[in-house]
Amino acid sequence: MMSLEQQLTGAIYLLLAGLLGAIVGVERERRHKSAGLRTHMLVSMGACLFSLLSVWAFPNGDPSRVASNIVTGIGFLGAGVIVKNKGAIHDLTTAANIWATAAIGMAVGLGAWFLALCGTIIMWTILAVLWRLPVRERPTKYSKRKSIKDGEAFSTEKADRQ
Repeated sequence: MMSLEQQLTGAIYLLLAGLLGAIVGVERERRHKSAGLRTHMLVSMGACLFSLLSVWAFPNGDPSRVASNIVTGIGFLGAGVIVKNKGAIHDLTTAANIWATAAIGMAVGLGAWFLALCGTIIMWTILAVLWRLPVRERPTKYSKRKSIKDGEAFSTEKADRQ
């Protein structure tokens, strides 16, 4: 049985996990992604609570079993977010984001709050800052790609014939 002190500490950890999940979730909500503020808060808090219970409520148990099942469960949640539409895959970053948010919640639940805070800052930077960097557009199988050969541009269709 968990002591009252452990439960109060756990409640603080849950609040911290929810706050860190919210930091990431607000960014996704702002971009109108399928998983936003509430989803990220719940994923982080749920992973935190499972981690807390695995360590404190079952002291003789194996907490790694609970951790591995959190990862599996979040994998199914992330798979549900990914959408394939007309040959293009959408929301893959959101699915990865949910997975990483669960890791943040697990870190808080295991008492590694500084690690969780650093992970949140890095995640937010990746999501809010790196998307602004110019990235070359990836060609689809239906677009005409241009290649450079001997200083001249030509389409890949012409290259296939050569």
